[in-house]
Amino acid sequence: MTDYYSLGDPVADTKAPDGPIETRWERRRFGAKLVNPANKRKLSVIVVGTGLAGGSAAATLGELGYQVKSYCYQDSPRRAHSIAAQGGINAAKNYRNDGDSVHRLFYDTVKGGDFRSRESNVHRLAQISVQIIDQCVAQGVPFAREYGGLLDTRSFGGAQVSRTFYARGQTGQQLLLGAYQALERQIAAGTVTMHDRHEMLELIIVDGRARGIVVRDLVTGEITTEFADAVVLASGGYGNVFFLSTNAKGCNVTASWRAHRKGALFANPCYTQIHPTCIPVSGDHQSKLTLMSESLRNDGRVWVPKAKGDTRIPADIPEDERDYYLERIYPAFGNLVPRDIASRAAKNVCDEGRGVGPGGLGVYLDFAAAIGRLGRDAVEAKYGNLFDMYQRITGEDPYTTPMRIYPAVHYTMGGLWVDYDLQSSIPGLFVIGEANFSDHGANRLGASALMQGLADGYFVLPNTIGDYLAAGPFPKLDGENAEVAAARKQVEDRIEKLLSIDGDRTVDSFHRELGRIMWEYCGMERTDAGLRKAISEIRELKAEFWQRVKVPGDGEGLNQSLERAGRVADFFELAELMCIDALHREESCGGHFRAESQTEDGEAQRDDERYSYVAAWEFTGDAPVLHKEDLTFEYVHPSQRSYK
Repeated sequence: MTDYYSLGDPVADTKAPDGPIETRWERRRFGAKLVNPANKRKLSVIVVGTGLAGGSAAATLGELGYQVKSYCYQDSPRRAHSIAAQGGINAAKNYRNDGDSVHRLFYDTVKGGDFRSRESNVHRLAQISVQIIDQCVAQGVPFAREYGGLLDTRSFGGAQVSRTFYARGQTGQQLLLGAYQALERQIAAGTVTMHDRHEMLELIIVDGRARGIVVRDLVTGEITTEFADAVVLASGGYGNVFFLSTNAKGCNVTASWRAHRKGALFANPCYTQIHPTCIPVSGDHQSKLTLMSESLRNDGRVWVPKAKGDTRIPADIPEDERDYYLERIYPAFGNLVPRDIASRAAKNVCDEGRGVGPGGLGVYLDFAAAIGRLGRDAVEAKYGNLFDMYQRITGEDPYTTPMRIYPAVHYTMGGLWVDYDLQSSIPGLFVIGEANFSDHGANRLGASALMQGLADGYFVLPNTIGDYLAAGPFPKLDGENAEVAAARKQVEDRIEKLLSIDGDRTVDSFHRELGRIMWEYCGMERTDAGLRKAISEIRELKAEFWQRVKVPGDGEGLNQSLERAGRVADFFELAELMCIDALHREESCGGHFRAESQTEDGEAQRDDERYSYVAAWEFTGDAPVLHKEDLTFEYVHPSQRSYK
C-alpha cells in the first residue's frame, strides 16, 4: 500500500493548552497576543467565502477594526450554501431541563465522531454553543418559540436530549441572513470591502507566509492579485467530488486545494458524511440531490416491508408486515441514531431486497403516527416548508403517503489541517467552518455544522488571529514581487491550457463519471480491492480529461464551462487522495466504513491501537506524504459506539 504514499514526520497541535479542559479556551485567549485598536486599522485580512463561517468572520473582524476584503463567487454573499441548511443548530442551553450540559454536548460530539476528533476543540465548541444562540437572538433570528414565548428545541441524531434550536425547516437561511446583515453593516461602515462574482484560483505565499490570493472576476474574466496580512479560507466542503450530492452545484474544493498544493496539510479527506434522509435518485438526468432535514426523524418513523420484493403501496401494507428497523435494532435511540448508522442501515435493508420505489433504492419515512398524535396543523407548523418541497419534487403528498428517502453525500468532516487557533500549516493562512477538519472526527452529528461555522466566525477566529497579526503589518507587496508574479502566471497558464485542449467531451461528462467511481468505491462502503480499482480508474480518467475536455469560449468574460473545468480538475486530484486515505485506514469509523472491519452484527469496528490519529497529507506532486497527529483522550474514553 505504501506504493501510494510515504510516511513523514508526525505533526502536533502546539497551540492547544493542557490542564483542565473546562478552562483551556479561556487560558488560550488570555495567553494570545493582542492588537490594540489603532494598530488593527493598519492590518488587513482577506476572507474567502461568505457562508456562516466566512460571513460572521468578516463581519466580526471588520467590527474589531481590521481592514477586511471579502470574496465570494456567488452574485451575493447571502447565496452561500449555508442558506440551504434546514434542521437546526445545537446549543447546550438545557432550556428543557432534560439533563443537557456543556459536558454532555462535548461527550455526544466526541462519541458521535467515533473518537476521531480532538477533545480540546470539541469542548470549546460546546462551550461557545450557548453564546451563539444569544448572539443570533440579539440579531433578530426568528427561532421557533413555544406557546409561552420561550425558545423551542427539538432532538437530533446521536442525542437523547432536545438541544437543537430551529427556525422551521430553514434554520440555515435565517442564521445566514443574521450574519449577512452584520456583514452589510460593516460594508456600509467601510471596514469590509465586498467582492462578489470573484473566484479564488491561487494562494500567494511570500517569505513563507500566506499574503494574498489570485482571483478571477467571473463576469469580465480579469485576473488580479489581492494582498493582505493574513488569509482566511471559509470556502466550505468538497462533497461535490461525488457529482451527485445535496450541495449547491457551485460548491467546490478549489480554494482549499490551491492552498493544499502550496503546502497546507489536508486532514482526513476520506471522512465524508452520507445523509440518511434525502430524496432518492430518480434518473440519469439529475445534477444534484435534495436533502430532507434530519429533524423529520423526530416525528417520522422509518420502515420498509418485512418481505423482499413487496411492491404494494404503503397504505396496503399492514402494520405487522412493516419493519421499523431503526427502532428494532437501536431501541435506545430509535429513529434518532447518528447519520452514519442510519445511512448504513438503510443501505443494508435495500441490499436485502426490501427497498422501496424505483430500483428498490429507498425506505419510507412515515408521518401517519405523528399526524394522528399531534394533528396535521401541528405537523405542518413544524415541517410545512419541507413537506411542500418534497411534494413539488416528487408529486407525492407526504401528509397522506410516506416520504421515500435514501442516503446521499451531504457534508465532509475532512478538510485543511488546522491547529487550536484555526491556523493551517502555512503561517498566516486560517481555515474555518466546513473547510477545516477540526471538530467532527469521522462523523458529524446533525445540527452541528451551523454551530461550528458560527463558533469559528463569531468567537474563535477573532480571538486567535490577533496572536498572529500582532507581528504585523508585514512588508507591502505588489505585482512585481517574484512569488506574486509566479502565482499569477500559474493561474493564467492553467486557464490557457484548459481552453486550448478543445477536445470532444464536456466537463460535466467527466465530473459525472468521476462521481460514479467515487460513490461506487469510496461511498458508504469501501474495500481494499475497490479502492485500488478506484485509484486506477481516477488516474486514467484524469489523463483523459487533460486530453479530451472541451471548454468552449474564451477567458475574457463570463464562461461557466471554464469555471467548472477548473473545479473538476481539482476534484480529480482530491478524489485520488480521498481513496488513498480510505485505503490506508484499514478500520471502520464513523462515515468511513471498511467492509473488512466490522463487528459480528455489522457495526463499524475501530482499530484504536493503529489508527487513533489524524491523517494529515502533504502534497508533493507525486505520492503524498502522510503526517500523523496522535489523538489523546483524557475525558471521553474511546469505547465501542453503541446506540442500542
